Amino acid sequence: MKEHYRYAVVGAGRQGVAAAYDMAKWGNAARVLLVDANRDVAVRAADRVNDLVGSQIVSGVQVDVRDHDALVELLKPADVFLCAVPFVFVLDCTRAAIEARASMVDLGGHTETVLKQLALNDEARTAGITIVPDCGMGPGLNNTLGVYVIEQLQARGASPREVRLWDGGLPQNPPEPWGYQCSFHINGLTNEYDGQALFLRDGAVTFVDALTEPETIEFEGIGRLEAFVTSGGTSTLPYTYEDVLQVYENKTLRYPGHYQQFKAFNDLGLFREAPFAIAPGLTVSPRQIYHALLGPSIEADRVIDICLMRAKGVGEKDGKDLSLVIELIDRYDEITGFTAMERLTGWHAAIMTQFIARRAIPPGVLPLEKAISATRFLEEVRRRGFHIMEQWEDIETEPHERESEF
Repeated sequence: MKEHYRYAVVGAGRQGVAAAYDMAKWGNAARVLLVDANRDVAVRAADRVNDLVGSQIVSGVQVDVRDHDALVELLKPADVFLCAVPFVFVLDCTRAAIEARASMVDLGGHTETVLKQLALNDEARTAGITIVPDCGMGPGLNNTLGVYVIEQLQARGASPREVRLWDGGLPQNPPEPWGYQCSFHINGLTNEYDGQALFLRDGAVTFVDALTEPETIEFEGIGRLEAFVTSGGTSTLPYTYEDVLQVYENKTLRYPGHYQQFKAFNDLGLFREAPFAIAPGLTVSPRQIYHALLGPSIEADRVIDICLMRAKGVGEKDGKDLSLVIELIDRYDEITGFTAMERLTGWHAAIMTQFIARRAIPPGVLPLEKAISATRFLEEVRRRGFHIMEQWEDIETEPHERESEF
């Protein structure tokens, strides 16, 4: 008889609800707690998941993550929980996990926070729990695909040299004039466009400004897209593979024209947070004005979306280059009502919680790339019906292609 596990999701937002669904459907769950500062939000989210899975396995409860003692008490019975709250609360939730002796996964997205979490490794090991930061779509699944191409190159006897990633979530029918919609607060988008990415270049960890290095990418059946540097997507992988790879980088995909629009906003100074004097006695934050004006034009409660991911790895075998390109494309799911972004983000994190619940990952704070084999991880992704294309190529043979379901 299979063991059943107690899960919790802290933050009953879009990705958190999708994760709770995955736990309830695939995770041998004894119960799933959906936690939010707003009780009504938590209860409605729990009811939705219960309706989808046909069972009363999910409960909605109210706890504010800023109430440390209440959060610790809530987490004590949990085997593992997903922290699906903004990254500014992630470190405090990590400390609460250690105190409650409850394992944890988070949606992170802020590499400096991840490095602080990794510094708590000894405390987590002493508590006997496992913590894996920076799961989701990007960072998260994009890096799982990156590690997968490394593992596959090594399996073929090649020495990996370069890994390049591209990913993005887009509306299927881009509205004018911006050609973009987001189902989250615009501040998250601006943070990605205003920081620095962490890459490997010439074998060294390198910081690269966001909104730079645009390029054109083609996806069959989708058409021409543009890709450019944004922050946060590579997480800790450049540090992990500094002695293995010469290149590790990630770019964000958008429809043509997006890059120039948002670069113009940045060049104009609209991403600045510091107050700016525009008249005697009148100061404003350019970013707040920018968000107030543009946010309502691109934010949407529900986006009928498409998410695209590509990873390309290049290695050397017998003095010749060998490459593997893999692609994953997902669309809004009419049956469950989950967007592609919710599925790829929430389900990736939920899969990691289930590996932890089954004790497949040792105690401590482990970065995603060290937690579990990407090849093993993608076996679980495959079970959920995602599709992936894989294409191998070397200089002596014709490219050959196969499709598998993920």
